Amino acid sequence: MCGRFSLTQPAYIAAKFELDNFAPAEPEFYEPRFNVAPTQRIVVIPTLDGQRVARRMRWGLVPSWAKDAKIGANLINARAEGIASKPAFRAAFKTRRCLIPADGFYEWQSGPRGKQPYRITLADGSMFAFAGLWERWRNPATDESIESCCIVTCDTNELTAKYHNRMPVIIAAEDYDTWLTGTPEQALALLKPYPADEMRAYPVSSRVNSPKNDNAELVTVLQEPVGGGEQAPDTPAPGPATDTDSAM
Repeated sequence: MCGRFSLTQPAYIAAKFELDNFAPAEPEFYEPRFNVAPTQRIVVIPTLDGQRVARRMRWGLVPSWAKDAKIGANLINARAEGIASKPAFRAAFKTRRCLIPADGFYEWQSGPRGKQPYRITLADGSMFAFAGLWERWRNPATDESIESCCIVTCDTNELTAKYHNRMPVIIAAEDYDTWLTGTPEQALALLKPYPADEMRAYPVSSRVNSPKNDNAELVTVLQEPVGGGEQAPDTPAPGPATDTDSAM
């Protein structure tokens, strides 16, 4: 699953995702985020009119048929296994797939002294993209339009299995176009665990438990974890939750 993540260097989004016209007026596009939580607005890369663009959307998918936007709080993740058939996700999977920029995500491991949060990143700490879906919902009472999204999850790899039985799908750079505009069959083939040997995990401060905390301290290696995980190396963290997958 994925219930909390980071995006600490948003200034590199344009180069990473080859966005030719990335000049958003909202300053929030450029703010580093160390503890992104569900229902917050996040940066999303969909394809509109044949071009990749950057948008900010609410994290928690609100299907077009929903009677109330509150449903989004329960739809932060979409299981890959049912993505093509579940009513909440099947329309978005066909025509509204997106990339969600990140450079780490958090999971928790139980130990003798409580739960220890871990930050999981690519081995080099670089930015990557979650597989995402997005929707546009219109409030019939106010005519307000809300754009929202969710993160697709799959089985774990050898690394993430230590912390959870699900992990977010990470799309390799060479597969961006396939995920965004390929056929549903092509997209389904990408929904698999990212290679464990290209990732790392390290313990971080329990301050990440609260979404009210959002600063660089949260991505620093914790030298004395409280849980039962492996001790992190004595090196700074490179570059830059707790819900359950929904199968609706």
